[in-house]
Amino acid sequence: MVHASTPSISIEDAKLLARCRQGDLAAMEALVVRYQDRIYNTILRICGDPDDAAELTQETFVKILEALDRFRGNSSFYTWAFRIAVNLTLNHCQRRGRIGWRSLDVEDDRGSSEAGSRLKDVLSDQGSVDPAIIAQDSELQGLVRKALMELDEPHRTMIVLRDIEGMSYTQIADVLGIELGTVRSRLSRAREGLRKVLESML
Repeated sequence: MVHASTPSISIEDAKLLARCRQGDLAAMEALVVRYQDRIYNTILRICGDPDDAAELTQETFVKILEALDRFRGNSSFYTWAFRIAVNLTLNHCQRRGRIGWRSLDVEDDRGSSEAGSRLKDVLSDQGSVDPAIIAQDSELQGLVRKALMELDEPHRTMIVLRDIEGMSYTQIADVLGIELGTVRSRLSRAREGLRKVLESML
């Protein structure tokens, strides 16, 4: 798990958006390239299915380009785009019902005993799972990704947006359309749930 830098609206975004509104296909392509990997990875971590994630990413950008004229800049383009992506993904998950785990390059077993031992050390030393520590160990990342799929979608989304994507509480509130207090309480429950799942893997 890796914290990502979180961009605000940038001059480059503003220029691309202006060109997109004029029908500039190159600008549209540049906008997609700028954000598609981050949006795809976020969707994948929420829905757990690479094929669905690819389709939802494509649908996200179709909706973004269709709605550009309605984007007024009240939030950053980044959070606006992620709001569309997350809403589409959560709606998709609700339609399908609770999904099972599908491998994201993670073994179906609980990982090696060495990884389990390292995970135990992390859980013992930290009040919650520290993404900076997990990021240094690819095998632990696999265990955490697997554990995430045991959470319900709202709690999984909180972990993905905060601890993986690195969004601020304010940005998460904007993306999900909830109050800051709700972000804090839901994130606390999500982290506790993740911790319990990880402990069950030991």
